[in-house]
Amino acid sequence: ASPPAATASASARRAAIFSPRPRKAVNMRISILIFDGFTMLDAIGGYSVLGWLPGAEVEFVAERKTVIADDLRSGGMAAWRDYSEVETTDILYVPGGPGVEAQLANEATLDLIRRLHEKSTWTFGVCNGVELLAKAGILEGKTVTTNINARADVAALGANVVGARYHRDGKIVTTAGVSAGIDGALFLARLIAGEDVAKTIQLGIEYYPHPPFSYASPDDVPEPIRDIIRAAEESLLFERMNATAPRFPQPSLGE
Repeated sequence: ASPPAATASASARRAAIFSPRPRKAVNMRISILIFDGFTMLDAIGGYSVLGWLPGAEVEFVAERKTVIADDLRSGGMAAWRDYSEVETTDILYVPGGPGVEAQLANEATLDLIRRLHEKSTWTFGVCNGVELLAKAGILEGKTVTTNINARADVAALGANVVGARYHRDGKIVTTAGVSAGIDGALFLARLIAGEDVAKTIQLGIEYYPHPPFSYASPDDVPEPIRDIIRAAEESLLFERMNATAPRFPQPSLGE
């Protein structure tokens, strides 16, 4: 006798998500841009979701192949692709962090974003990484969301900014600050692979947030607390980052 449809469907989802992936089976490349001073959760949150999509392969891309230091200078991620090695991608993923400030003037980074976005199926921006998308000129007239303290800067670059947790405009999905990348990635996972797969990934990472504070959004946080974070994101985080050397070696990862 044939198994019940629900059981068969569950088995198919399990096989699609968790079975070993031969290289020839990869049909969706996800390129996550990292740079000195990125915020770890901006990159890792969405990676922990999108990396489980059936047929996905993730690569971490930086201007130079090395261990890229995050904004806290204690953690880092290995970039095993450099800009010259990535010609196209299916999902371009751009996180944020204090290091965005330097990348806004880095034409090599902006050119990579333009080039990969042109042929991507999806472009995914997290936190003030959305400002890099805007600076690259791909958000003109688009409706996006971003970190609460980056809204004015992104709007000044031609985008229409809303205060949503995540937002889609065509092939561009953007999120608010840091942890919102997880929400946006689950939203994107549903668009790509369907609701059942997205719900399965959500359970896999046990993402059912229930923080101890009752604010529904950053706009609801009392102004004195918002002032602290605003001052930090305007200059203090950048200054602290630049004053602190990474606490680990950064060898070349080139062959």
